[in-house]
Amino acid sequence: EAQLAESGGGLVQAGESLRLSCTTSGFPFDDWNIAWFRQAPGKGAEKVACIRKSAGGGSADYPDSLKGRFTISKDNAKKTVDLQMISLTPEDTAVYYCAADPYRPCWAMAEATARGQGTQVTVSS
Repeated sequence: EAQLAESGGGLVQAGESLRLSCTTSGFPFDDWNIAWFRQAPGKGAEKVACIRKSAGGGSADYPDSLKGRFTISKDNAKKTVDLQMISLTPEDTAVYYCAADPYRPCWAMAEATARGQGTQVTVSS
């Protein structure tokens, strides 16, 4: 069974950086697409980054609004996917979670097979 667990959330001030980590198990790590999403109170889920499996080129994908501030990376040895976030603003406050799927492309990862429970990120002004 695929399992994902997020860590690294917390309370930071505007302008600071934070690095989240998604620890995975139970599936062939390099053969699944993995994405980070966030969901703020009263809002729908928003994909913030996606990294493709090796067979898909291993490239990363971001929404235009977050390019340059968010960076996703994989560590195949540790089977983790990190999300580095810089220049955080209060608008980045949300629960962040990772999701994984063997077949769905990055644009369809909202319906991913597996997802974690999430980690809270709060940015104060």
